[in-house]
Amino acid sequence: MRSSKQFEELRELSSEIQYYNAILSLLHWDQETHMPPGAIASRSHQIAQLSAMIHEKKSGSKFKAALEKLISLSTGQPKAKGLSLTERASLREWRKEYIRATKLPVSFVKTFSQVTSEATQIWATAKKQNNFKLFAPFLEKIVELSREKAKILGFEDHPYDALLEGYEPCMTTHKVSVIFKGLQKELTRLLQKIKAKKQVEDGFLHEKVGDKTQMEIGHDFLAKLPIDMAYTRLDLSAHPFSIAMHPQDSRITTRIIPHSFISNIFSVLHEAGHAMYEMGLPVETWGTPLSEAISLSIHESQSRWWETLIGRSLPFWKSRYPALQKMLPALKKVPLERFHRAINKVSPSLIRVEADEVTYCLHVIVRFEIEQALISGSLQVNDLPAAWNAKMKEYLGVVPPTDTEGVLQDVHWSLGDFGYFPTYALGNLFAAQFFTAFAKKYTDWEQRVAAGDFLFIREWLREKIHRCGRMYNAEELVKKVTGKHLNERAYCSYLKKKYAKIYNF
Repeated sequence: MRSSKQFEELRELSSEIQYYNAILSLLHWDQETHMPPGAIASRSHQIAQLSAMIHEKKSGSKFKAALEKLISLSTGQPKAKGLSLTERASLREWRKEYIRATKLPVSFVKTFSQVTSEATQIWATAKKQNNFKLFAPFLEKIVELSREKAKILGFEDHPYDALLEGYEPCMTTHKVSVIFKGLQKELTRLLQKIKAKKQVEDGFLHEKVGDKTQMEIGHDFLAKLPIDMAYTRLDLSAHPFSIAMHPQDSRITTRIIPHSFISNIFSVLHEAGHAMYEMGLPVETWGTPLSEAISLSIHESQSRWWETLIGRSLPFWKSRYPALQKMLPALKKVPLERFHRAINKVSPSLIRVEADEVTYCLHVIVRFEIEQALISGSLQVNDLPAAWNAKMKEYLGVVPPTDTEGVLQDVHWSLGDFGYFPTYALGNLFAAQFFTAFAKKYTDWEQRVAAGDFLFIREWLREKIHRCGRMYNAEELVKKVTGKHLNERAYCSYLKKKYAKIYNF
């Protein structure tokens, strides 16, 4: 049998799994957008059953037999002759996935899925009611399951490594700790400089704007981006998110805060960045790892690229501000430069998703350190609110007056996503390094963006990042695109240069 035929047989099995994953994603999307709240019990069982079935297919004998014809599971050496580089890369990734999947029993996957599905709804209620005690028993179970998961998957240094690997395979707890230590030092120093300066006035950003108008603004901004609206849609959810079923079917959500219309705009830009990544993955290799995102860090680099590096830039608003002024006439009294300074105001705050660029990563570092402590067992769930508040005071100088604004603000722990949070900060670092390479090629990017041209940006991202799929890991990709390994220097340099102008130092 020719290797090409064997490869296609394996791809067919993988494609079937991907179709089921797409259905699972659709169930999650519906749960967060349109599902009636009373349906949560049945939906939890649906998700649990489908998750178990997907896991069985990924770790089953049929997939194993097809994979073993082409690659050694023990050594990773290809068995077949004449494989292309892309086929070799797909086999490498399939093997890694198979080995990880076969370590987790189907019963564990089913239990984990059902517990987290139920916990998500309890979290939403607990957040609304400012009632951590309501959520705590569910979180305790999720932490226990996450510790068990780490043991099953195995680790050499820290149990958190096993969980982090699921979101950023090229990182370890130690690597992230070293990077974050340097990042925290630079951010704290910059924050102190900014605090010594006169604060930016941004009261006009907090006038009440109705839900209908905000959604119209969101749709208008989305439509002006280089995103194919035939393959996406915008809805409302408690926590903004992006989810994709296929490169030609990607959904995003935003949320409405009555006194912060700018939050909605940045949510749309952020989630659109995720969607453009998914829609830029090659359709022709769908069903293989070459049509999948590299990691959550790279995914986040794409969302933060559009939200911050482009969306908070002056050139972007030279293009978009006149249209916003028409939709919000009160802004006609506010000059562009004043508006730009206001949306880039730096002020330590309680909510991560509303944080400015300088303090954002400090929020992530708080979560990273707390997660390590929960997984290692040095911190108990009942002590979590106090630990959270202490770290917020230490790193940001603010203390949440309620758990809703503190430990309950993020959905991730209810989903069982321990190991996810570091990718938010790593994404900023990747984005900044990618942007240095982009700006060298397009020295006129500011003029083009000011004129409303965004397509060239997306095309560069597609060529350098999206079309690669999982051909490379995250560190290999950043080295290929920028010539340097991941570090915090490009990001810190970007922040220092930008905010020195805004705060005049």
